[in-house]
Amino acid sequence: MDSDDFLDFWSEYRICMLASPRPDGSIHQVPVGATYDAERGLVRVITFSSSYKARNIAAHPGVRVSVSQVEGGHWSTVEGTATVSDDPERVAEAVRRYAQRYREPRPNPDRVVVEIAVTRVMGNVGRPGRTSEQGGLGRS
Repeated sequence: MDSDDFLDFWSEYRICMLASPRPDGSIHQVPVGATYDAERGLVRVITFSSSYKARNIAAHPGVRVSVSQVEGGHWSTVEGTATVSDDPERVAEAVRRYAQRYREPRPNPDRVVVEIAVTRVMGNVGRPGRTSEQGGLGRS
């Protein structure tokens, strides 16, 4: 599979799993809607600012996280450093992309975006087009 397959896989309606470390080192894993921005090498997840994932990542900006999705025997995981933003433009962009992949989300004045700067891609579904800037691109 090639980068077109990868981008298709990340644009079709599919629930993802976000995994992030808790302060005690254990893993917090939750289902999320996630979008992949090939131009910026970013995965975005919209959520409430009061959610555990948002509070945990905001307390540890730059923490490494992963987002995975699977469909039958096809899978893809992206890893990178995560930050949380309540900047209205960044949240609006995340909402716009979420609406394209999933559905228009309900209004939420408490919404933030988790942005993951992708540094590694694993799986058997193609590769993104920005491979020269991303390390560790390979199958696992």
